[in-house]
Amino acid sequence: MLLAIDSSLGTSAAVVDHDRGIIAERSHHDTRSHAEVVGSLIRDVLTESGVAPAELSGVVAGMGPGPFTGLRIGIAAARAFAFGAEKHVVPIVSHDAIALEWYVGGGEGELLVVTDARRREIYCTRYSGTDAAGLPVRVDEPALAKSDSIVVGAATRVDSDRVSAGHLGMVAELTWAAGLPFAADEPLYLRSPDVSPSPGKRVTS
Repeated sequence: MLLAIDSSLGTSAAVVDHDRGIIAERSHHDTRSHAEVVGSLIRDVLTESGVAPAELSGVVAGMGPGPFTGLRIGIAAARAFAFGAEKHVVPIVSHDAIALEWYVGGGEGELLVVTDARRREIYCTRYSGTDAAGLPVRVDEPALAKSDSIVVGAATRVDSDRVSAGHLGMVAELTWAAGLPFAADEPLYLRSPDVSPSPGKRVTS
C-alpha cells in the first residue's frame, strides 16, 4: 500500500493498493492553502483507510508540473512523512495521474493533458495511449507553453483543474508491478518562482 500526495494544482492525498485500488482519497481544490490542509488530508485518508504508517510500502510524491509555491509543499510533506515513517519516496509526474484517470474512464487514443501555469501560460503533456501495464505513455516530457500556441492535432485535449492523488498512487503501483523505472526525483517547476530572494544591501566604504 502507498500513501500518495499531490499539490501541483489543489491538494490531494490518498491511500492506494495495487489489488484494492483507491482505498481512501481526500482533496482540497483551493490553490492557495496547500500548507494549511495537507496535514489534515493525510490524517483523514490514513484514518478512513485504517492503514497505519508502518503498513505502507512507500510515499508517492506528485512532482508536477506545477507552480513553485504550491508544488513544493506537497513534495516536502511527502518527504517529511516518508522520513518519519522510514519509507521510500516514489516520484511520479502529476500529469500521468490525470492521463490514467482519463484512460481508465474510457478514454482512447492520443491525449493532451493541459493544466494552468498562470501568467496566461499552460503546462502540457502529450500521450499516445496506454502500454501493456495500463500506464499512460508520454510522447514527450511536460512543457510550459503559451495558451494559444498548442497544436492539439489528433489528440483529445483535457484541461484539468485537479490531480487525483488516488490515480497518482495507482500510476506508482502499476509502474512498480511492471518493473518500470519511476520518474526523476526532481520537481517539474518548469520556470523560476515568482518571488526571488532579495540580493540585500551593498555596503561600501
